[in-house]
Amino acid sequence: MFKGRHFDRSVILLCVRWYLSYNLSLRDLEEMMAERGLSVDHSTVHRWAVHFSPQLLKCFQQRKRAVTGRWHLDETYIKVRGQWMYLYRAIDSVGDTVEFFFSEHRDLSAAKRFLRKAIARHGRPDRIIIDGSQTNHEAIVSCDLEDRLRDRTRRSLKQIRICKSKYLNNRIEQDHRRIKRRVRSMLGFKSIASARIILDGIEMIHMMRKRQARFAYFPRPSIAEQFEILAA
Repeated sequence: MFKGRHFDRSVILLCVRWYLSYNLSLRDLEEMMAERGLSVDHSTVHRWAVHFSPQLLKCFQQRKRAVTGRWHLDETYIKVRGQWMYLYRAIDSVGDTVEFFFSEHRDLSAAKRFLRKAIARHGRPDRIIIDGSQTNHEAIVSCDLEDRLRDRTRRSLKQIRICKSKYLNNRIEQDHRRIKRRVRSMLGFKSIASARIILDGIEMIHMMRKRQARFAYFPRPSIAEQFEILAA
């Protein structure tokens, strides 16, 4: 993963972890590295985050524990190039992150793509709780029907129950806050591609804080320890 890099892996992992985890700008990290005697340009830190975040997330997903069958689904706003775009998210009944999906549009197509991704990775939920969004309701009904029609086991799959409740969905509204807090200090993304990758990295850190991955002999690893294991 780090072959041919000018800087040591420990420096790269430290910068990527700090950038994704804390309310630090790229120039903050440049100054902090300079205090440690390392000349690291802020653009280099950004390239590291864009390059290594997807690889670390892929390793993390392989260790991610199963989620429960009750999901809370919602979307939140993210600004890219001065325009509002949308981050679809779902958590389960114990607060674990189920799935996330960044989209330029908030429509039926985006909601269906998100749900297909979540169901393909985690299987069918028993119930999905949403707010009053009719678009999300239609997306669930459509994806549920598609999944049942594609089933080859000839077993009778139960229909996904949909619960519309603004108050029951406060759980995911609260969960949005840590993601929004980190994004806010970045003062907006400059491109859709980098926004998608960095958001994936921020979501990975959020799952690490919830200890959603299993690590042998490490019952409660810190984020730094999880980074080291994933990059090994």
